[in-house]
Amino acid sequence: MTTGATVWLTGLPSAGKTTIAHELAGRLREEGHRVEVLDGDEIREFISAGLGFSREDRHTNVQRIGFVAELLARNGVLALVPVIAPYADSRDAVRKRHEEHGTAYVEVHVATPVEVCSVRDVKGLYAKQAAGELTGLTGVDDPYEEPESPDLRIESQHQSVPESAASVYALLSERGLA
Repeated sequence: MTTGATVWLTGLPSAGKTTIAHELAGRLREEGHRVEVLDGDEIREFISAGLGFSREDRHTNVQRIGFVAELLARNGVLALVPVIAPYADSRDAVRKRHEEHGTAYVEVHVATPVEVCSVRDVKGLYAKQAAGELTGLTGVDDPYEEPESPDLRIESQHQSVPESAASVYALLSERGLA
């Protein structure tokens, strides 16, 4: 059986989490790995519909995603999870769940500065926040607790998407997961 794992890519909105995850997924699939990308926006639409963006709702959302990721990972799938997960205690609970089941878990901090993210502004969130049309934007007027000791830290503003994905791939290979 193929070894599964959860690779959680955390970071600010527009940091590059999803782009890196899809780049990595392509490479892993080419090598014959079973891979799923659990995109935060899709999860919110289909699994966490009805949740808002309060601290409690964000925690619930992260726990649901963590449950699904761990289930996939323990069944031989590499679950790539590009989800903000702004609170350290929520991410720690997901890691603990994986440890309790003996499932590999890798935390990747896509540490793109808010100044770079706001220029990328993939979904227009920073522009809406600046115009007063949106409140509670993670990293601007809602907290983002950076991981203190992630398994890998990527500064996506200093490297290409393929280079970022390659660094995650190298870590997975080093751990016998790719």
